[in-house]
Amino acid sequence: MDIQNLILKVLIYALPVVFAITVHEAAHGYVARYLGDQTAWMMGRVTLNPAKHIDPVGTILMPLLLYFATSGAFLFGYAKPVPVNFARLRHPKRDMIWVALAGPASNFIQAILWALLFVILRASGVEETFFLEMARGGVLVNLVMWAFNLFPLPPLDGGRVLAGLLPRGGAQEILARIEPYGFFIVMGLVIAGIVSTWWLSPLMAFGYQAINLLISPVISLLR
Repeated sequence: MDIQNLILKVLIYALPVVFAITVHEAAHGYVARYLGDQTAWMMGRVTLNPAKHIDPVGTILMPLLLYFATSGAFLFGYAKPVPVNFARLRHPKRDMIWVALAGPASNFIQAILWALLFVILRASGVEETFFLEMARGGVLVNLVMWAFNLFPLPPLDGGRVLAGLLPRGGAQEILARIEPYGFFIVMGLVIAGIVSTWWLSPLMAFGYQAINLLISPVISLLR
């Protein structure tokens, strides 16, 4: 393992990852507060202070261990989930969808902003690899978080969206029973390559195309 290369990659990705995680979790809490649940607000989680959202094991230790163990081939991490009491939302079944979508939506918006930064840096004649790679990393990190969190299995945000869309009854109850084991099921699917092949890759390809389309007017102006 090239320690110097590892340190450089950590420095490149540190800021995008911190922003991606912080804004993602804060977005959940903000939308929950707007829709009637004050839990996250009262616990101080509706904030852009990274320290409130970073989990020492899930955000720092686990990704580093996985990087060393797989030579950078596989990375995974998580933040402290924002507490949301869905029963306190004004329209629990409908509003849980908006609360769940807030996190991935914030990541997609950040991916667009990092892409714009990359375009502006290149148009300004900046050739410093570190900053260009950071902007590229910001797009990648946020698209991964956007796509992965939309996977329709609890406890991921996509699982919450699916629960909100399903009619009350059998299907929703089955989803609720799966939730305690959802993390391990998702990890098994990730390790088996199913999530990457059938979910992440197609969704991220769509994400890159959508971002290119959205920022194309800016690119045209800067040429």
